[in-house]
Formats: sequence, structure tokens, C-alpha cells
Amino acid sequence: MKLFTFLAFLSTAGAQVSSPSAVLFERDRSRVVDEILDDRFTNFLPQLMRREGIDMWVIISREYNEDPVLRTMLPSTWLSARRRTIIVFFDQGGDKGVEKLAIARYDVGNLLKGAWDIDVRPNQWEALAKIIEDRKPKKIGLNMSTNYGHADGLSFSEHEEFLKKLPADYQKRIVSAEKLAVGWLETRTEKEMAIYPLICRLSHQIIQEGFSEQVIQPGVTTTDDVVWWFRQRITDLGLSTWFHPTVDVQRSDKEDFNHLRTFSKRPDKQVIMPGDLLHVDFGITYLRLNTDQQQHAYVLRPGESDVPEAIKTAFKQGNRLQEILTEQFSAGKTGNQMLLAALEQSKKEGINGTIYSHPIGVHGHAAGPTIGLWDQQKGVPGPGDYPLLANTAYSIELNAAVEIPEWKKIVRIMLEEDGFFDGKTFRYIDGRQTEIYTIPRKLGYVK
Repeated sequence: MKLFTFLAFLSTAGAQVSSPSAVLFERDRSRVVDEILDDRFTNFLPQLMRREGIDMWVIISREYNEDPVLRTMLPSTWLSARRRTIIVFFDQGGDKGVEKLAIARYDVGNLLKGAWDIDVRPNQWEALAKIIEDRKPKKIGLNMSTNYGHADGLSFSEHEEFLKKLPADYQKRIVSAEKLAVGWLETRTEKEMAIYPLICRLSHQIIQEGFSEQVIQPGVTTTDDVVWWFRQRITDLGLSTWFHPTVDVQRSDKEDFNHLRTFSKRPDKQVIMPGDLLHVDFGITYLRLNTDQQQHAYVLRPGESDVPEAIKTAFKQGNRLQEILTEQFSAGKTGNQMLLAALEQSKKEGINGTIYSHPIGVHGHAAGPTIGLWDQQKGVPGPGDYPLLANTAYSIELNAAVEIPEWKKIVRIMLEEDGFFDGKTFRYIDGRQTEIYTIPRKLGYVK
């Protein structure tokens, strides 16, 4: 499907709801997912395999214990592997492209041809070995990885069974397919980037709806109420999420705010009051892509018409920390190099920042260069040493600790927005929050 036809389809296809944004019916979603998958197999996979120098990629998975990579390769109508599903990609070289085979009793959708005749060769492992011997690959990539769970999907028992049937000469050709798996998972294609802004916008719209007087009544609504409103809204829209949202409060009191509690020991059922600075961590899954966003809202006190200046100033530091990090985006830099350079620059500018950004795409915490963890600010061995490559997406996740004189305490401006690196420049996929929302609403979101 041509790109312009693809976009036209998205804009005209049936939708379940008209607000906050059109969500496709299930049949239409299926068509979009399969069109994207076909495009990735046809146009991207050959480039990837040649880039990494592996001419055969074997992915083995059992039902209910699916390899994370295999799950992204199944057609839209397959929700899991069936019994044992084995996929073989063989680079035939030149213009012939990549042969796509399933060592299964039937085709896997329309994209992977079944290549196991059970009447001729009843044993599935022997059928796989025959495919390999016939094609004589130089390198056989298997999903084994120390650094990435995403790329470590081959189970111990399946590996053992495979080796029992594979001739010794070919066993010597086995290599880790870590870079293949990470490359497949982290790279966003042109068609994916045509729809990603719609997905990020939908996620932003849900946040704005949740952080409004339609949902929050100060003095009555609790943070837990808002969390469950978000979960219900996701369900009502026919979407899903990859993590439970969080909603936190910072306010003018004697309690120090520990941002680590947003990960684990956060208070439940805090009543939201005028003067509170609210924070949400929220994401959705739609058309096999994920969002991960953190934004803020301020609950106006009686007589207030805007966010207090000190909190606005603090928020600007959070925005500046985002800029400091994204200014480091340069092809070939590792996650650790970007992290350390950004922290050094933020220190020079007097910003007390913590950076814990990560790739995003078909997984929420996705494969690719890790740019800090909240408890590892000196670098992350392994995933932090992976280089930044073109056509990859990231959640710019971080916080700036800023003192609010009127509150006589430090607040954490915790921000997270999804962005895309095209190999030369970084951009936010659907903009970023540059002003704090107010409740009642004083719109402050810009793209």
C-alpha cells in the first residue's frame, strides 16, 4: 500500500469513538498492522540482516512462552505462537531478498510460508535441520543475549533440542542474533512514523481529559480515583496499556517528596486539594506501538488564575533538562555518552537533574541504548553502551529537583515525552508540555 493511500485509509476508516481521537475498528486495525508488517519484512529486514552480516535468522518459540521478537512478527490474527512456531529468514542475496519460512504445518498468515511437510518428515527439528542444510548459511543467528531480555527469547530446552538435530558443522556457525533482534525492535519505518503521531496525540488527549475539572473535584477526588479513571478510559476506548498509571501530589506541606515512591511505595488515595501540583505517568498500546508520557497539572486555589511563578520557573528547568539531553543526540553516540554529557551540562547550568530515558516502540521499555536509570546515573553497563542509530524512538524521561521558596521545600518536575531520531535531528512525535495545565483548565499544551 502506497504511503499516501495508507494515510488516507487511517483518516477515513471506521472508528469506535469520536473523542478524544478516532480509534479504528478491530478489522481496520488488523489491516494496518499487517500492512506495516509486510512493509518491514519486504523493505527493512533485508537491509538489517546485511547490516549485521547474518544470512540466516532462526526464531524458535513455544505457545505461551513466546519470544518477544516473534510476537512482533506474527500476523494480526495470531495472538500467540501455535504449539511450537519456528520462523526462518534466509538472505538469498542481491535482488532476491529474504526468504521467509515457517517450520509449521501451515502458513503463518499471508507473509510466512509453511515449510514443514509432516508426512515426509514427522520430526519438526529434523525439518528445520533440512532447511538449514539445503541453504548452507554462513551464520545462523539465534535469539540469545546477555544485555537485552527482548533479544534472549530462545529457551534453554528449545536450544538443547535444536542442537540435537543440527549437524556439528552448522552448530559452529551459530551466533547471537542480539543486534538483529534489537535492530528489528528499535527501528521505526516510514509507515510506522506516519501513525505514531496519532497514537501519541491520543495518549496526550487522554491525559488532558483526566487532568481536568470533568474528572477532578478538589477536596473530593483522590489520586487513586484518577488512576482508575485513566484505566477505565483506556478500556472504554478499546485500547490497552503496558503499565498501571500513577498519579502523585506535591504540595506545600512538611512532607519531603521522594520521587522514587512513584515507582513503588507511593501513597494511595490522597485527596486532591487546591494548591496541589499533580503528576501523571501514563501510556497506551495501540496498533502495536506504545506511548510513555509524564505531565503536570496545578489545582488553582480560590482567587488564583494561573500557576504560581515559582512553580512555572521550576517547570522551565525541567524543559531545559529535556533540551540538554536531546541536544546530545548524535548518531553513533552511546546511551552512556549522552547521559554523562547531559548531566555535566545540566550541572554547569545549575540544574539538579536525574535522567532515565529509554527507547520506545513495540515495547514500552524497548530495546536500544539505555540513557541512564534512576538508580544508575554514572552509566548503565551493557544496554548503555549500545549506540544511537537512525530511525529510532525514545521516551525522554527525567526530573529536575527545584526549590520552591514559598513552600520551603524541593519539588520534582518529572517529565516524559516520546520522540524520534531520524539520524540527524531529534523531534518530539506529538510535541511536549511546555506549560503546566490548570484545574480548572487554562490550556497550556503546545506542539
